[in-house]
Amino acid sequence: MGAQLEPQVPPAESVTWIGRDHAANVLHPVGNEPPSAGRDIPGRGPRRWVIALVIAAIAVAALVWVKYVRTAGPTSGAAAANSIPVVTVTSPGSRAVTARISFTGALAARYDMPIGSDTDTGRIKEIYVEAGDHVKQGQIMAKLDGAVLVPQVNRLAASVEESRAQAALSAAQYRRGLGVQAAGALSAEEIEHRRATSLTDDARVKVAVAQLAEAQARLERTDVRAPADGVVLTRTAEVGQIASPGGPALFRLARNGEVEMRGQVAEQDMARLRVGQSAAVYITNVAKPFEGHVRLLGAVIDPMTRLGEIRIALGADPALRSRH
Repeated sequence: MGAQLEPQVPPAESVTWIGRDHAANVLHPVGNEPPSAGRDIPGRGPRRWVIALVIAAIAVAALVWVKYVRTAGPTSGAAAANSIPVVTVTSPGSRAVTARISFTGALAARYDMPIGSDTDTGRIKEIYVEAGDHVKQGQIMAKLDGAVLVPQVNRLAASVEESRAQAALSAAQYRRGLGVQAAGALSAEEIEHRRATSLTDDARVKVAVAQLAEAQARLERTDVRAPADGVVLTRTAEVGQIASPGGPALFRLARNGEVEMRGQVAEQDMARLRVGQSAAVYITNVAKPFEGHVRLLGAVIDPMTRLGEIRIALGADPALRSRH
């Protein structure tokens, strides 16, 4: 036996729920409970992601803009400051303009003195100087063999003594004749003869003295001496060499050691040059210039090259060497 209950049917009733997305005349499921909170609403999830992305993009753009403003602010200020024009005021005036004229040339001794033998032909016996030595006026530079001249000098010296003795004797005889002239011991002719003899002997003494002086001078010239103070430039003399008058120079001497530069200047530049103007001479591979001044300007222009001569006087310096 059993019992079975019949289900009770609730009275029919229409219920309407009003939610956030309420739409008019939309009926929700019938029941006494509201719609579940966890139920997804169609189209609501993607909208949330779009909103979040837009907000993030706005935030990033704001940060970038703030950073740009902070960094660009000082730079734009500096640029504005640099754009301000700077004005420099200069007072007008006048000053000399220095013009330079360049030319090339070579160094040479200002006074190049060749020295040779001016006596009889002889063999060089000794040499006392070398190239580059400083010599004084009258200093012996070389000596020639004077073996032939020495006897001549001795012979003439003896002749002078003989002539002087004969002249003294003749003069004494003439004086004695004058002493006895008043007594008539000697004729006037004899006295005149004695006077003539005395005068002749005096003349012979003078001749002998002159001959002796000549021989002595020739003997002295066997010593080749420096004619002036200076520096020996070259030496071609050798011991045993035959030296003769008019032959090649034995030495070359730069008087007082003075050196100058000799060059050629263009015709159009000659008119701008004056004697005494300062000059700077540069030598190859020498850093410092050598100061000098214009000593001479040529009086003529070469018609072929259109160049004129110029000479620059330089001070004494061991680094300056003349070219030959």
